Amino acid sequence: MPKICDIEFENSSEIYKFDMVARQSNGSVLCSVGDAVMMSTVVCETNKNTDEMFLPLTVQYIEKTYANAKINGGFFKREGKPSDFETLTSRLIDRSLRPLFPDGFSYPTTITVLVLSVDSEVDLQAMAVNCASASLFYSDLPITKPVCAVRIGKIDSNLVVNPTISQQKNSTINLFLSGVNTELICLEMASNSTNISGEHFTNEIAENDLLDAIGLGLDAIKQKSTKYYDNFNTIAKTTLVLKLKEDKIDTEIFNYIENRFKNDIKNAVKYLCKSERSNELNIVMSKVKEDEFIIKSNINENMVENIVISIKRQIVRDMILFENIRADGRTLDEIRPITIDINILPSAHSSCLFTRGQTQSLSTVTIADAKDAQMFETITSKSPSYEKFMLHYNFPGFSVGEAKPIMGVSRRELGHGNLAKRAILPTINASFTDTIRVVSEILESNGSSSMATVCAGSLAIKAANIPATSLVAGVAMGAIIQDDKLAVLTDITGLEDHDGDIDFKIAGTKNGITAMQMDIKLGGIKYELLTKALLKAKQARVEILDIMTDASVDITPSDALPVSHKFQIDSSMIKVVIGKAGTTIKKIIDDFDISIDIDRDTGSILLKSTDQENITQAENYIMSLVKNQKPSLDFNQLYKVDDVFIGKVERIVDFGAFISMPHDGDGLLHISKIAKYRLKDIHDVLNEGDMIEVVIIKVSKDKIELKMKELL
Repeated sequence: MPKICDIEFENSSEIYKFDMVARQSNGSVLCSVGDAVMMSTVVCETNKNTDEMFLPLTVQYIEKTYANAKINGGFFKREGKPSDFETLTSRLIDRSLRPLFPDGFSYPTTITVLVLSVDSEVDLQAMAVNCASASLFYSDLPITKPVCAVRIGKIDSNLVVNPTISQQKNSTINLFLSGVNTELICLEMASNSTNISGEHFTNEIAENDLLDAIGLGLDAIKQKSTKYYDNFNTIAKTTLVLKLKEDKIDTEIFNYIENRFKNDIKNAVKYLCKSERSNELNIVMSKVKEDEFIIKSNINENMVENIVISIKRQIVRDMILFENIRADGRTLDEIRPITIDINILPSAHSSCLFTRGQTQSLSTVTIADAKDAQMFETITSKSPSYEKFMLHYNFPGFSVGEAKPIMGVSRRELGHGNLAKRAILPTINASFTDTIRVVSEILESNGSSSMATVCAGSLAIKAANIPATSLVAGVAMGAIIQDDKLAVLTDITGLEDHDGDIDFKIAGTKNGITAMQMDIKLGGIKYELLTKALLKAKQARVEILDIMTDASVDITPSDALPVSHKFQIDSSMIKVVIGKAGTTIKKIIDDFDISIDIDRDTGSILLKSTDQENITQAENYIMSLVKNQKPSLDFNQLYKVDDVFIGKVERIVDFGAFISMPHDGDGLLHISKIAKYRLKDIHDVLNEGDMIEVVIIKVSKDKIELKMKELL
């Protein structure tokens, strides 16, 4: 029999049905919120315990198009490659649930979330995390607590817990949180820009306001996770007894290696570049393996490597916690040296090479027409959507000294690109209607490459003369927690990210934060630590923005940057510019090497080219085309139905007669509207030049229909 839990929270009802479907998995649940239905399963190969000391967890979030009564567009009708949204949601679930697994758990585990039915008002990401967490906690794996995900919005200056999709569209912030009780596990935040009466607002959020929103979210998490635990714990499966891997390190051997080789390891740690550091550590490992005592003791090579890595990790942490110094010699608050080179690529619309320490991003901006926007489909919409701002992040192997080919886009690349996009997008003025593509090529990486992308991308946008409210800078913050000691690090390197406990990525302007992401390696994070990290990140962000501002003072535009010019003609003359079957406009484009955007309703014409002279000549040519053309009349403004007047028969044709109007223009008097009987020949009644009394029966912008008054 299915086990059903009905949980009420914040005016919403969540129904969880356990052991109703997919019962051969370790844990399964069917979750319903409104009309949205998801299924989550957990499968663990408990007979396979991998040799590595890491968690082999795979998370899949898959949307089925039948969930919204749709069939896939395109040639292939079956669901295939996951969309960006599916990939990003999979990452969100993974980051929320991974910290729940106990240390030493190394059994291959797959969590699959299927969207079976959708509701256009339900937050699918938060629902997916909660659904996956429920199946994991219910399963027979050693998971002791369920995760709870909530979203916080800000509407009309009021914070709202779990806003609907419609409410989110009016919210100035988008804050996603997941955690257990009072511990925060995962955080993603972005500001949403607004346009009021033509004025653009970035809506950055101040640190104190963000902390208030996080505090509200943590209160909601505490209440809801308690409800989850109380409901799920009594019906959860009996936990399997699984052997967890342990770091089996001989204390005597550890002490021997530490006493003999600690200085060598410490010197290797000080190498800034990852590849150089790895080489030096490999040299140390070789020296340890060749040591006479190690050979006589018949110590396993894997144990030697694990001991060296463990000593390296503790050296890095002890230097920070007890000496207030980092492996590269910086203080805890110090930012690495920054250099900026703008428009180094002559054929790109704009470019920026941003280097911070050993992390380097080459970002470019390409501007195109609105028709070049990226088309995509969402599961909740029947029609396609279009994305006019794209940011693509590429992380090739050579950036970290790895000999591997460049393949397809990884989950990590999608996630980092999405973070940088969310940081920059709110600053782009909504009045800019062209398509923008930002590409970040990571040429070197030693930590914080996504934040280097934010800095380089924002500068490239400024260099492309795209209207933006301000520059955006990003910085990665880290934290090390050991016993009662805490250290918050500014602008962390890859080494500090690897050996630290928490990773914050924070981006924004001088006015506040536009995007943030947090990943942790503990069981959760306390509110107090987050407060300290945000305040230190603000100091670093302002310092970086000052450097960026100085670099952007005298930007020489790229010769490839398109020049644009907008002017107005009578909307009735647009057809003259286009010509029959588009022949005229095609000729203009080819002859003057320009692109043209036309608004038929307003008569607005936008010309773009890399050469100002081409634009000037094209405008002159267009104006000469329309100069001698008589503009069409808008009959809606001159006449109305039931108007009666005397007009002259100007021309007779087979189907009726054209009558001159008193305020210019001709109206059609159809043959059926001339006499009360069927006419064989209009000339039996009318002749050209006759003056007749008619009444208007229908008016449109460029057409009038008439009737003989005597027929009324």
